[in-house]
Amino acid sequence: MIRHAIAPSRRFTKASHDVVRHPRLTSDAKILLLYVQGLPDEQAEKPLSELARQLGITGRAYQKSKELLFVHGFLHEKREQGVRGLWSTAQLLSNVPLTPEEASGLRAGGDPDDEPPAAQPPMVGESADRTVGRQLPVDEEQEKNYPHPPSQAEPEPEPCSPEVAEGESVLLSLRHVRRELYLGVREARALAGLAAKWLLRGITAAQLRQVLTSELPEGGVRSAVGFLRYRLVHKMPEERPQAEVRAAVPPVAALVACAGPGDEHVFRSVEGETHCGECRREQARKEWASRRAWAESIPDPQPWRERFAAASPSPNV
Repeated sequence: MIRHAIAPSRRFTKASHDVVRHPRLTSDAKILLLYVQGLPDEQAEKPLSELARQLGITGRAYQKSKELLFVHGFLHEKREQGVRGLWSTAQLLSNVPLTPEEASGLRAGGDPDDEPPAAQPPMVGESADRTVGRQLPVDEEQEKNYPHPPSQAEPEPEPCSPEVAEGESVLLSLRHVRRELYLGVREARALAGLAAKWLLRGITAAQLRQVLTSELPEGGVRSAVGFLRYRLVHKMPEERPQAEVRAAVPPVAALVACAGPGDEHVFRSVEGETHCGECRREQARKEWASRRAWAESIPDPQPWRERFAAASPSPNV
């Protein structure tokens, strides 16, 4: 039997079961979240990446932890442009999952249990209180300032059909419409085939995006992958019947009598010809033989010396 024998009397952090028992958060993500929630106020302004480095969570491990916290509602980000035109990223970290509306309410200073007020863009360097309503300490940090919004580098996709590529692009763009529909590149690629079927059935990219982001569950989306797969499968439009396209049959030319020599015979005139193909070929052979005979009858040209001598006046003249 496992039992905690010596409980600490001070300097401890209360851990929510929503975090400790979460089936999809890695140990690094849980440790990072618990570490941040126990920080004193004077350290709450440090970037999440810097706090992760203090724990030895760097590189791919940090990116994976951050992505899991974001996907499951523990981390919310918002990009804002400051007074001088510089962009900053505000990160809100909580120890229970929040919807985008609840996160906006916390940034505005409201209680997440109340109706969330309109989101107020925070100033650069400003952070929300670390304990609000029913939440345990949260941390909102400001990343470095940039003159332009930071771009998100995605791995280059493998070659695929245009519809699959467009479907993947639509799925990745959902994060900008509803943050709870955030998909990673691999997750979007796994669903791109279903999205491509919508596009092949005449649905535009804008219409598909509208279907996937409208009328979401009142309690929020727990799993973006599961929700989008269900909606793509069960709301897929009917396949449009393809109209039968019959190849146009060219008209058959009428039979006409050949005007060439010999016995009377007929052929099909395509472009108004008066002679059949054999008669035209025979006429061409005769013309070629006549031209060849004419060319052979022309004498060879006189050498230039003889022509020069003939054209020169006689010395006795």
